Amino acid sequence: MGNAAMWGAISGSAVMIGALFALYLNIPKKIIGWIMAFGTGVLIGAATYELLGDSADKSGLPPTIIGFLAGALVFTLFDWYISRKGGAGRKRSDRSAGQDSQSGVGGMAIFAGTVLDAIPESIMLGSSLIGGKSVSLLLVIAIFISNIPEGLSSTAGLKSDGYTKKRIVLLWSSVVLISIVATIGGYVFMEHVSDYTKAIIASFAGGGIIAMVCSSMMPEAYDEGGSITGFVAALGLLCSLILDHM
Repeated sequence: MGNAAMWGAISGSAVMIGALFALYLNIPKKIIGWIMAFGTGVLIGAATYELLGDSADKSGLPPTIIGFLAGALVFTLFDWYISRKGGAGRKRSDRSAGQDSQSGVGGMAIFAGTVLDAIPESIMLGSSLIGGKSVSLLLVIAIFISNIPEGLSSTAGLKSDGYTKKRIVLLWSSVVLISIVATIGGYVFMEHVSDYTKAIIASFAGGGIIAMVCSSMMPEAYDEGGSITGFVAALGLLCSLILDHM
């Protein structure tokens, strides 16, 4: 359980690192876009190799398909609701175009959306430690890389909503804490379920991650990174393939 907490803290801390960069450094948007594009590729690979591939190999296609479609649908529905409340641009550094910043509604929607993104990743990170196994390096790197630009862009959005530095740091500290709790939960809960149920949960997380990548990360990466975005994302996917075979 201690290992689960440690790895949850490491992966979740990337959001805080990105937030601190946004608060105290002036990072070009193009660089943010490239980091996000690379993280997109790594996350797609992690979801495919670590979650969907393992689920299909161990328990077959039916539970994998059920979990994947359910995860993608649930994330999409929550994402739609959060977007209506002002969180559509939670991964965007420029939220001036039609984003709700009145009364902090948009800022809290950004926070809720970030938590929604973090939970399935953390649960599967914890489950990778079951049985005394070493942590999935691919999942840790994928989550860490994707969380840095999320912290960067989301913090810029919170700043535009008038949030103070202290409040922003407190919000992201709570995201790190939630990541730790979700990682421990994944370790404790999934140790006692059947392989069939594990496959559904893993593919559920995979579906949620893929839906999140396509709806949130890809558009921001292309908007900020330009035409080279596709190549950078391909490098991220290649990196995940290499890590999966190490």
